[in-house]
Amino acid sequence: MEKSLLIPKILLTTCAMEFFGPIVRDSGHSHLINVEWVGHARVHLAWLLGFMGLSGIVNLWFIWRDSESKVRDLQLSALWQGCNLFGFWIAVAFVGAYEGAIIDPKHHHLIFGIDENIFAFSLLTSAWAAAVLSLKKHGGSGLAI
Repeated sequence: MEKSLLIPKILLTTCAMEFFGPIVRDSGHSHLINVEWVGHARVHLAWLLGFMGLSGIVNLWFIWRDSESKVRDLQLSALWQGCNLFGFWIAVAFVGAYEGAIIDPKHHHLIFGIDENIFAFSLLTSAWAAAVLSLKKHGGSGLAI
């Protein structure tokens, strides 16, 4: 069965990289050390980045560790990653309610005319959904619920 889990493991590993992206992108002048941000907001971002980095490490551990309950480990990883991905989509859906902005023209780019975050998260969400569907072949709902 282990070899048949290679595709969801690769898909989930790809999606787990999103836990590390904000550490690279948001720890500079655009976010974490942006002098226009209130200091307390920067503390919350540092906390979030720490949580995301640790979540990424633990996610990769669940994906690649040897385990008798490998499918369950992958389901847990998928559920955790779903929280991350859909947290982003919730932030996008309610951007007007908190006067946010999906794109910062100083720091973001367009890919095929689409904001890089929307583009990347669309690909990641698709890969995640493919992993969940692949896990369904191994029994259960595809998620650890």
